[in-house]
Amino acid sequence: MPVTRQAKQPEQTPAPQARGVFLIPGKLMKKRLLLLCLLPATSLAAVFDQSSWGKFEHDFEEKPWVEMEAQLPPAPKPENLLPFYVSASTDNRFFIDSASVTLGEDKVVRYTLVVKSAAGANNISYEGMRCSSGELKRYAFGRNDGSWGKARNTKWEDIRYKDVNRQHQMLFDDFFCPRGIAVKSAAEAVNAIKRGEHPGSKGIAW
Repeated sequence: MPVTRQAKQPEQTPAPQARGVFLIPGKLMKKRLLLLCLLPATSLAAVFDQSSWGKFEHDFEEKPWVEMEAQLPPAPKPENLLPFYVSASTDNRFFIDSASVTLGEDKVVRYTLVVKSAAGANNISYEGMRCSSGELKRYAFGRNDGSWGKARNTKWEDIRYKDVNRQHQMLFDDFFCPRGIAVKSAAEAVNAIKRGEHPGSKGIAW
C-alpha cells in the first residue's frame, strides 16, 4: 500500500520588530499606568509635608479658653440696685448692681449680687457667670464697711435648678445667658434686668 506523505508546512518566521520598540505585557502596562496616575498625588503630598499639615490642623483647632483676672468693683450703692424676681417661695429680695455688670473678653458676665432678707440682712457677693458651660464662680463677699473678702471657694460650679434660692438659674436663663448664649454687652444685660427678662429667652430677637 503506497505511503502518503504530508506536505511539509513552511516554518513561520516571527515578524520583525521595529528598532527601539518593546512590547509590554498587559498586566505590566496596567501597573505602570497606575504609577503614572499616582505621581501627581505623590508630588502634592511632598508639598504638604508633616510640619505643614500639622500647622493646617492647628489653624482650625478651637483655642483653649482663658479666664481673665477679675477686678473687684466698688461697693454697691442703693441707687444702682436693680431688682429682679426669683420665686414666690422665698421672702428674700434680689438685686443686681448695675454699675458692676461687665462682659469680659473671655465671655464671662461679672456682676455684684445683693440679697436682702426679710429681717433686713444683706448678703453681697461678686460673681462671674460663664454662659457657654453653664457655670458660676464667686470671687468675693462684701463686708458691712464696703470692703471685700475673698471667697474661700473660687472654683467654677455648675448652675443647678433649685426650688428655693434659684436666683442664679434665673440670672442665667432670663437675663445674662438666654438659651445658653452670653449677652453681647453689659448694657444688654442691664436692659434685660430693667425689662424684667431678656427678649431672647422667649425666642424674640434682641
